[in-house]
Amino acid sequence: MPGQRGQRWHDRRTSIVDAAARLFAERGYHATGTAELCEAVGLGKGSLYYYVESKENLLYLIHDRVMSQVLELATRISEMDEPAGERLRQLGREQIAVIAAYPDHVWVFLHEHRALTGERARRFTASRRQYERRIEKILTDGVRSGEFAIADIRIAALAWLGMHNYTYLWYQPSEALTVERLAAEYYALFTDGIRAPGARPPAGRPGQGRPAPR
Repeated sequence: MPGQRGQRWHDRRTSIVDAAARLFAERGYHATGTAELCEAVGLGKGSLYYYVESKENLLYLIHDRVMSQVLELATRISEMDEPAGERLRQLGREQIAVIAAYPDHVWVFLHEHRALTGERARRFTASRRQYERRIEKILTDGVRSGEFAIADIRIAALAWLGMHNYTYLWYQPSEALTVERLAAEYYALFTDGIRAPGARPPAGRPGQGRPAPR
């Protein structure tokens, strides 16, 4: 929400966050100086900090740009009145869509989070754990309904996250490999491993009859 600052202030702040994400992804957080940030966004130091408060807070805002979206999506999807497999499929699709839309932010999110300190680090850790719990809820619901057979929910959730998070390292959306197709491939790979013996995949399971990746 724009709040008291106004929409123009928030739009400018967002553009600064996006520019900083590109710079940090290219050079690294610690290797990027304030002067380079100012040059990239066309502002002096005082004006830059008017929008972002500090370099560390700018890093936090980059993290929040990703985390706020994925956490909102995960909360909504985990509470849907759908089979666990369908919720997991939808969550994977949304996760990859965010990665495809914000590859620089995701790089910073995964590589530079240890530079956060104090309350910012605590907020980031709490948000990340909330997101993990949404995945764990879906997997637990699947075990309880007989859809999945999982010995360790925590390990399964981390495996799901690892599969999706590091997509940014190589993925370039294209006609041959759309967000939807990649999500279907991941879903099939993951759920084939956790589906309970005799359990049927959700109707219209993505990936059935799919061609092999090229």
